[in-house]
Amino acid sequence: MKGVVISILVMVAMVQFMAKPGVEATVNCQQVTSALAPCLTYLTTGAGAPPPLCCTGLGNLQKMAQSVADKQAACNCAKDAASRVPNIKEDAAASLPAKCNIQVNFPISKNTNCQDIH
Repeated sequence: MKGVVISILVMVAMVQFMAKPGVEATVNCQQVTSALAPCLTYLTTGAGAPPPLCCTGLGNLQKMAQSVADKQAACNCAKDAASRVPNIKEDAAASLPAKCNIQVNFPISKNTNCQDIH
């Protein structure tokens, strides 16, 4: 009987080590804010094309946010930052990826549910 109990405990321990822990986001809000800061003028005026540094920052952010957790964290950070700038133009934000030739798989909007990003 003692051998069976030890075998079960060893099996449980093995399963614990085999299971991957939940993936945590590695992207933080400071990185998101820094990447998107050059976009602020474009996002508040909607005029012309976004500056090259804006597109570079957006591209770098896309490269950083590879996991679902990173994408959701970046989304939440961007929404938090946008809430502090009330005059951001919704259409400018929505068109930003296309104008920078960057493809994203979710809508860029203050109404985006970041939990729906996969």
